[in-house]
Amino acid sequence: MTNALLSSLKAAGRTALRTARLMIGFPDYDTYVRHRRAVHPDEDVMTYEEFFRERQASRYGVNGGKISRCC
Repeated sequence: MTNALLSSLKAAGRTALRTARLMIGFPDYDTYVRHRRAVHPDEDVMTYEEFFRERQASRYGVNGGKISRCC
C-alpha cells in the first residue's frame, strides 16, 4: 500500500470509531481536550479515565443526573 492510501484508511477508521462512539452517546475525548484547551485554557482537563467515568455517570443518571438513553 502507498502511504497516501494507508493514511486515508487510518483516517476513515478514526472517523468510523468516532461516529460509533457518538451513536451510542459517548463523546470523543480528543474533541473534549481540544475544546477545553481552546475555550477554557486556565482550567484543568480531565484525564481519560475521569472523562469516561463522568460521561458514563451522566449517561446513566448517576447522582440525579439526566438519563439520556432510549430504554
